[in-house]
Amino acid sequence: MTPINVHEVPHELIDFLGTIKEIKFPRQGHTSDVAIIDSTRGCYVVKRTKGEQYCSWLSKEVYVLNRLQNTMLPIPKVYQLVEQQKENQSWALLSFFEGETLRQALLNEKNSDKKHEMIHHFGAALSQIHSTPCPQELIGESIWLDEMLRHAEFNLKHYSVDGTGELLESLMSNKPQEIKNTLIHGDFTIDNVLVCDGKITSIIDWSGGAFGDPRYDVSLAIRPKPSAFEIEAEVDAFFEGYGNRMITENEFTYFENGLYSFF
Repeated sequence: MTPINVHEVPHELIDFLGTIKEIKFPRQGHTSDVAIIDSTRGCYVVKRTKGEQYCSWLSKEVYVLNRLQNTMLPIPKVYQLVEQQKENQSWALLSFFEGETLRQALLNEKNSDKKHEMIHHFGAALSQIHSTPCPQELIGESIWLDEMLRHAEFNLKHYSVDGTGELLESLMSNKPQEIKNTLIHGDFTIDNVLVCDGKITSIIDWSGGAFGDPRYDVSLAIRPKPSAFEIEAEVDAFFEGYGNRMITENEFTYFENGLYSFF
């Protein structure tokens, strides 16, 4: 992705922000350009996406966040969404939270007890999401997993994905036993949780938010990463925070090594 130039920011956002004093670029993923803007009216986050797929994700994220504003979840507030169809890009202005990603915090922390405490908070945060009543507007008419498999098939045909046709066929033929659906984040990874002084300050990137299978969130949460979930004690700390170990090894493989390969 490319850094945002202040001169590119839409006038609708500039009118809200006032005079921009400083712009910073945090570590970010591959789906959007992100900037932290300090202005005369406060500090905010600006996200820009380009192309049909990523713009649709940003639009969905804004929709989900707006539906969740009356919950107790630590999530960004949306101030504006600007869709520039001619340029094939979209912009969102969001509230700013202090902190770094949990991934970075875990990489920097050398004390194993403190790492386990952060991971425990991570599990508790996911439990809070799954126990939050799902807004009616996010409950689709079809079964979440069936809808995700349809999206996976579309993505396989139209985008570059890690999954294969053979894998998708296997996923369709070997769906796990259904469980009670809940509100889910849809991409609950250590990159999408911000922490400050070891405490979670915000849960970001909600484009996958839905009424869906909570095992998907759990699978993505505990997937091994450098300095995270490489040892069983850290997985145990997560489930202690979450409240119960609600996923089997086969279910983990289905969601993390299977379904997620198409997104």
